[in-house]
Amino acid sequence: MERLAGYLPVLDWGRRYDRQALLSDGMAALIVTIMLIPQSLAYAMLAGLPPVVGLYASILPLIAYAIFGTSRTLAVGPVAVVSLLTATAAGAVAPPGSAQYLTAAITLAFLSGLILFAMGIFRLGFVANLLSHPVISGFITASGVLIAASQLKHILGVEAGGHTLVELGTALLPALPDTNLPTLVIASAATVFLFWSRSKLKPTLQRIGLGARAATLLARTGPVLAVAVAIMAVVGFDLEARGVAVVGDVPQGLPPFAVPAFDAALWGTLLPAAFLISIIGFAESVSIAQTLAAKRRQSIRPDQEMIGLGMSNLAAAFSGGYPVTGGFARSVVNFDAGAETPAAGAYTAVGIALVSLFLTPLIFHLPLSVLAATIIVAVLSLVDLGALRRTWRYSRFDFAAMAGTIVLTLTAGVEAGIITGVALSLLLHLWRSSRPHIAEIGQVPGTRHYRNTLRHDVLRAQDVLSLRIDESLWFGNARAVEDVIQRSVADRPGLRHLVLNCAAVNHVDASALESLELVTQRLADQGVDLNLSEVKGPVMDRLARASFLEALTGRVFLSHHEAMEALAPDVTGMADRADPLAKDASRPFPERGSVTG
Repeated sequence: MERLAGYLPVLDWGRRYDRQALLSDGMAALIVTIMLIPQSLAYAMLAGLPPVVGLYASILPLIAYAIFGTSRTLAVGPVAVVSLLTATAAGAVAPPGSAQYLTAAITLAFLSGLILFAMGIFRLGFVANLLSHPVISGFITASGVLIAASQLKHILGVEAGGHTLVELGTALLPALPDTNLPTLVIASAATVFLFWSRSKLKPTLQRIGLGARAATLLARTGPVLAVAVAIMAVVGFDLEARGVAVVGDVPQGLPPFAVPAFDAALWGTLLPAAFLISIIGFAESVSIAQTLAAKRRQSIRPDQEMIGLGMSNLAAAFSGGYPVTGGFARSVVNFDAGAETPAAGAYTAVGIALVSLFLTPLIFHLPLSVLAATIIVAVLSLVDLGALRRTWRYSRFDFAAMAGTIVLTLTAGVEAGIITGVALSLLLHLWRSSRPHIAEIGQVPGTRHYRNTLRHDVLRAQDVLSLRIDESLWFGNARAVEDVIQRSVADRPGLRHLVLNCAAVNHVDASALESLELVTQRLADQGVDLNLSEVKGPVMDRLARASFLEALTGRVFLSHHEAMEALAPDVTGMADRADPLAKDASRPFPERGSVTG
């Protein structure tokens, strides 16, 4: 039973479900449902799909996640970035609005579901770690700008298209004289209200006497209020006759049973995009889930999260939806509203299903420009240009990956941007790893600590050289380590012992082992013994299995201080005499400044 509960978390939390959890989940579901209605419609429009598809993607996927997911508060459904990726991928095989386009979106959800499910079963969640935070941050920032720019055509009421910022700008500029004034007015009013409601509606409600929690929850309903007022304005002033584009007829009823296309050529075209959607969606989703779980001292299981998201996407595919993942804003609202279990998501699905059954005729007169305003307000909160400055100050390498991701996403498209970011991150990581930091270390007077000779005043022996390798040893950096050792030894004509401090070495591959054997032989020819200190257990086991220790000309010491006591007793004795308490292991080590090199 426990093994089955590992794959069906609902069997775990479901056994302890009670009336209090029901009430808490029900209230959270009500709030999230109200918030999700305009978001689902808007994100479907962003994906180039009929708005009702957004509702379809917010029913069965939520129920599937409630059964298979491990987060108590993650709210699954359509999100902006995945909608943009869907539009890009489906647009490459069919024109938006066509039956083939919808089939491509459904197939994309199916492929994403298969990929996530398989990766979860085989515990391949680590693949998402290939997306470094700077790359994800840069991609989300660029996507936010791109999404906002793509919605300007609806704000202005003009025809303009494009997949990059350059294409969008080139298409929008000539269309500016054709701007529809009523559309612009209603869109501008909605945008201003939505921005205002995000920061000002809550304190306004509190000033008129509402409690903090009630004000917070009501403030989240701002988009629904904007939608309702816009619909009344369109009907009351007959704005459709003045050129204001509206959603139009939205089919009533539950999601239809849909079947993805089993076309090898289509799968080949969509697979790269499905993989990107899967990895990006999972990385974003698991980050949100972990953050919210930590606030309640709960935990999630990333591999099971992949299965949960995979099943959600499969459910989306068979119910006429498109790819889904965890949404940040919805999840935070779900958390703040008091959701205690994933059942809140299932109740939200029931709410969306009721809307699809009975309320879709009310959406007929909803202006597309208001949905565009909803998207713009949502995605601009994702744009973090300040991260560029912070990353530049901290790491030039990470800045290069982030900047490259942003530039390529804006100028060449979302797929090119994210692929470039991942490639840059991996290449820069390999470049850094191939040039390991190796420091000559010496004893800090009065202590048993050894630090970089360039950062601290330390004691050194003339005939003993201590080098600390701050990187695991692998084929990419083995030659660089050889070169550093050779140059360091050449500068010490009276050298008798070399001690490699391996405290930071977690792994030695076969190529690096051969390099160590070669270094040992070269040093022996020069009359220098090679010694190792602070070698970790797993590394020591590998070296022993390879018979390296038998050929070692020196010794392996448990600690670096032990090595120096054996090889340079005069220096360590002098350090101990400098402070008679030095052998007290509990004595704190007084660092100089903030550098610990």
